[in-house]
Amino acid sequence: MKVDYDALAKAIKSLTSGETDQVALMATVACEVHHSDERFDWTGFYRVVAPELLKIGPYQGGHGCLTIPFSRGVCGAAARTGQVQLVADVSAFAGHIACASSTQSELVLPVHDEKGILIGVFDIDSDKPNAFCQEDADEIGRILRSVFGRT
Repeated sequence: MKVDYDALAKAIKSLTSGETDQVALMATVACEVHHSDERFDWTGFYRVVAPELLKIGPYQGGHGCLTIPFSRGVCGAAARTGQVQLVADVSAFAGHIACASSTQSELVLPVHDEKGILIGVFDIDSDKPNAFCQEDADEIGRILRSVFGRT
């Protein structure tokens, strides 16, 4: 199944229009993205809660790590560098944190508010290897920018 990103963006825009609460926005985005494609095994946000520290936010799927320092894992790398992390094989990623043993590939995008401040990362895990492509990163990034401001 291929994600219809235009339809997904339209649905998220409709559901989030006028909402300003970041947690409500994150919950809605996580839910809609998670259910848009069977590749998405865990979908959610890790929020910046202190300097160099992420804490789990709204998500869909099994349990996630409760906290992730910027210095560790794929989510930490996205937060630390400000760069999208497109990881085909998490076992080959130095410092990967196995929050779920079933995760084989991962896509993590930094999320910024309208002022350009990093508010968190959006993490999508798959139990399939090499599940994500650049189109996924580009289209999810476009959706995040439309909801939160800049990514």
